[in-house]
Amino acid sequence: MLEKLLQKYRPISLQEMNQVRLLDRVETKFIFSIKQLPMILEQLRVDYKVMSVDGNLIPQYKTVYYDTDNLFFYHEHHRKRKNRYKVRFRNYVDSDMTFLEVKHKKKGRMEKQRVEVENEEFFLDEENKKFLKEANINQEDLKIKLTNTYNRITLVANHSVERATFDFNIQYHRDGGITTLDNLVIAELKQATLSREALIFKVLRNLQIRPCRFSKYCIGIIKTYGLDNIKYNRFKKILLKLNKIA
Repeated sequence: MLEKLLQKYRPISLQEMNQVRLLDRVETKFIFSIKQLPMILEQLRVDYKVMSVDGNLIPQYKTVYYDTDNLFFYHEHHRKRKNRYKVRFRNYVDSDMTFLEVKHKKKGRMEKQRVEVENEEFFLDEENKKFLKEANINQEDLKIKLTNTYNRITLVANHSVERATFDFNIQYHRDGGITTLDNLVIAELKQATLSREALIFKVLRNLQIRPCRFSKYCIGIIKTYGLDNIKYNRFKKILLKLNKIA
């Protein structure tokens, strides 16, 4: 059903997407039931194009997160540090591309640095470590702590520098186990400067879907480590919301 609906959109290629990379941006996130996604996509198609990867409109992504043994990045987020980092490999499964990425949250903006790698094992070699050091990552004992996979729909605005993504079929992988976020869509609006005049704001507001703070990494750590093994006070409200959607 989603594929058929997305075929009504005008496609945009990966090459064209480079014009709206938005590596320095404002992010606004929303979560809602996947049952609402077709209705939302139907209303957005007048103002957006859809990213096509060789004809695939719902490509798969894989993310491999690095952190320290004491989960330094996770706890920085939990402490609400305004200046914090995230380190990950992002694998674009369908286009067979992998990037090492550093996301830096500061003053309400997200700055992303990345470098393409030929690295199917997702390990930090000397070149990768040099890149991380230049990106101001000083933790030495980084290890793989979590992997997730999901499908993503990416929309690009016709008349503004703006992208919207919709992630679903989310699975977390850790120590051989799999944890899923059933029925959930994580939507993210990426803008050069915050504008609530974007059509997606209006469409979601009409459905009483409000912006919320959400981190796939942090929620994945909580879900895979378990509530008895990780500090999660900051995320209680979002966990309740997830349970309600599920």
